[in-house]
Amino acid sequence: MKENIVKRIARFYYEGFKQMTIGRTLWAIILVKLFIMFAILRVFFFQPTLKGSDEEKADQVRINLVSKQ
Repeated sequence: MKENIVKRIARFYYEGFKQMTIGRTLWAIILVKLFIMFAILRVFFFQPTLKGSDEEKADQVRINLVSKQ
């Protein structure tokens, strides 16, 4: 009987990651970099510029759109 395709794919990746040596270090570096990019940089550099109620946000967007034309 053929095994479910999802189970076969999951087992393929599980066995591949289990046999890694240098790859684990590389994945750890990748995950640390992603954490830095999405968690730390977002907090300090990409703060939301629109604040207030929905009505105030809509007014600010409307003013910016009209002034750009």
